[in-house]
Amino acid sequence: MDNFEYVSAPHRVVFGRGTLQELPSMLEKIKAKAVLVLCTPQQISTAEAVKAIIGDAGVSIFSEATMHTPTHITEKAMLAAKDKGVDGIVSVGGGSTVGLGKALSIRTGLPHLCIPTTYAGSEMTPILGETENGRKVTRRDPRILPTAVLYDVDLFKTLSVDMTVYSGINAIAHAVEALYATNKNPIIDLLACEGIRTLCSALPLLQADGNDPAARHQALYGAWLCGMCLGAVDMALHHKLCHTLGGMFNLPHAETHVVLLPHALAYNASAPAAAGAMAKLAAALPDSAGDPVRGINALYQRLGIRLSLQGLGMPETGVDEACDVAIANPYKNPRALEREGIRELIRRAWAGETAKAKL
Repeated sequence: MDNFEYVSAPHRVVFGRGTLQELPSMLEKIKAKAVLVLCTPQQISTAEAVKAIIGDAGVSIFSEATMHTPTHITEKAMLAAKDKGVDGIVSVGGGSTVGLGKALSIRTGLPHLCIPTTYAGSEMTPILGETENGRKVTRRDPRILPTAVLYDVDLFKTLSVDMTVYSGINAIAHAVEALYATNKNPIIDLLACEGIRTLCSALPLLQADGNDPAARHQALYGAWLCGMCLGAVDMALHHKLCHTLGGMFNLPHAETHVVLLPHALAYNASAPAAAGAMAKLAAALPDSAGDPVRGINALYQRLGIRLSLQGLGMPETGVDEACDVAIANPYKNPRALEREGIRELIRRAWAGETAKAKL
């Protein structure tokens, strides 16, 4: 067995049903007595419910969290935190709200408690992507990792079927890239394969019945594992392209991940450095017959996923623009970044074509 390094995330996680009631005791543990509750405009009612549970410690709600974490929104949240004199942050929502919590925490040093309501997995990572002037810049820092995470399966009952599927695929993407990361290790491999298998089992059940409590529990567990993968190792082509496209064209985060995953996987499938990872991935995906690209395509067909970058609002001229940005910023990937192949990857994703292993 090869030598490897594994670094465990030093934060507290509470998982289960009805765990939202443990919020006051969790705030005590992180020594937060006056907190700012963050949310998007669409989740104000959930934030108000959280604030009610917190009681007097819930000083105020900031409800302007926005996808891709634009810096001008973070600056407004900082002013609100300073004005209210808070000593902690509670973010309730998906990746947009968690991202704002991270951005605020790294700038102020305030402890950050996350309450996720989607399967995006951002709460498990020391990674922050921020957008300014149409460019999304990502950085990794241990201080970005939230102080604590509270998973309550009951909060996912009202998550729409579409967002359930899209954020679940987003989570799977974390585990897929973790399998062929340059700093991968056998511990993360186990988490990645278990997370993928669990989500592949849960998502079709939830598409059929979004109120299935066992499937909701299973999906959140799988997403947690996939998020841990994202936080523990480096990401590659798929995540870099998602950040590039999301920042440039303001595309919805989860849906962009869904569109790009099969094509980024197809680009890397033939790389000798990824051969072992592809075998493990194929074994974790149902109906793969030993081919991970076939396995992802089969999963999408089963879930009825038909998305394209064009349908998400990306102009056709963006194919070359995004390719230029992707090639100009080299990063670790099992296959070298070849302009012709990257452009074809983006073009196929823009057109909504089925992923093919040869690019």
